[in-house]
This record gives sequence, C-alpha cells and structure tokens, in this order.
Amino acid sequence: MSLILILLLIGALLLLIIGFSIIQQQKERAEAERRLEASRQRAIIDETEAVLANTAMASCSSHITLILYKRIQEALEQSISYSSGQVLNDYQRRLGDLKAQVSNMMGAPAQVPSVENFRLPDNDRQVLELVKTLKKLKAILRAEHNKGKVDSVIFSSEESRIDSLQQRINVESMISRARAACYMKQYGSSKQMVTKALSTLHLIKAQTPNDPFITRKVDEAKQLLDEIMGAQKSSGPNVSQPKKNDEDDLDMLFQPKKKW
Repeated sequence: MSLILILLLIGALLLLIIGFSIIQQQKERAEAERRLEASRQRAIIDETEAVLANTAMASCSSHITLILYKRIQEALEQSISYSSGQVLNDYQRRLGDLKAQVSNMMGAPAQVPSVENFRLPDNDRQVLELVKTLKKLKAILRAEHNKGKVDSVIFSSEESRIDSLQQRINVESMISRARAACYMKQYGSSKQMVTKALSTLHLIKAQTPNDPFITRKVDEAKQLLDEIMGAQKSSGPNVSQPKKNDEDDLDMLFQPKKKW
C-alpha cells in the first residue's frame, strides 16, 4: 500500500513539474512575442518619424503628413499595450500630442505645394537623403493604401506626385553631373550623362507633353550638349577620354530603371 502511495506521489510530482515547465515555456514565449512586437512597433515609429523629418525637403502635401501622423499614432497605440513604467508614460504623452495634431490637420484645408516649385538641394548628401526618403515614402503610401487607410484618389494623386519628384531629381542630377564633368574637361563622361538625361526627358515628355519643367530641361540639356560638343572639338583630337566611371550612389538608388 505504501509503495502504491509513493508511486502516486512521484507521478503527481512529475505531472506538477511538467505542468510548471509548460506554463513557464508559455510565459517565456508570450514575453518573447511581446518584445518582438514592441520592437516592430518601435521600428515603425522610428522609420516614419525619419521620413516625416524630411517631408519639407520633399515638398510633400498635407495629405502625406497626415498619413504619416496616423501611422505613428497607430504604432503608439499598439506599443502602449506592450509597455510599462516610464516608457508607457512617454508613449501616452506622445499619443495625446499626436492626436491633437491629427485633429487640427483634419480640420484644416489641404496644403499641396506645386511640384513646379520643387528645387533640388545643393548638397549631394541631402540629395541622396531625399532620394531615400521618397522611396520609403512611396513604400509607406502603398502599404497604408493596401490596408485600406488611404483613399484611392489621394493614393493615386500622391504616388503620381512622388514619381514626378523622383523624375525631376534624376534629371536634375544627371544634368548637374554632366555640367561638372564638362567643367573638368571629362567630355566623354559629360556627353554620356547629358545624353542619358535627354533620353529620360523625351520618354517623360511623350507622356506629359505640356509639362513646362520637362520642356525647360530638354532645352537646357540640348544647350549643354552643344557646349560639350563644341568644347570637345576645340580641345583637339588627341584629348584622351576617361574610362566610363562606375555608377555612383545616385544611379544605384535609381535602379532598377523605371519606364515612364
């Protein structure tokens, strides 16, 4: 009788140990999932805030700003359920401020700066940052639209606006680098870049023939090409041409090339 009792006690103890282990594993799994989700929401907030910080440089409309604010708001609301202590207090404070900003923007008329007024930054680092920002912005816009959080009309308009800005940056950069190469008497590289810019401009103009920016840039690129050809001719036949340079950071950021 004692032996049976001992075996029962041992069995019960084993069951308790197994049950405790299962519960502990479940708690650890839930905590790992909580940390993972909190980290994911933190990444969304950081990415969106970084894009938001550059919206002025990208001449973004208030529609885009509102979309970014709402994305941060949703991430903060999710983060609150996974946070505690000072972090929770910070999130709650930021969420309150953000809700007030969203409410003010929704009650104000939409602001849509003209694309024609866009000017490329003079600093190459800022240009690269702008290109990266526009790519991230387009990805965010599509993701929010796929979730049903962006009106289709606004989505179409804002995506077209981003495409137009990217085209202008690409063309402006190629012409600027072609001019710089010409100044350095690197006529082969200069001619190659301005020819590439003209090719891109003609493709865009076929779709938007009345765009004054494109018309102006076509004339500018043609004039620059004439200057390059004249400088190359006057420099003599024995001027050695530099080898084709590797694609720089801007070219890499624009790969793969889009058909406009």
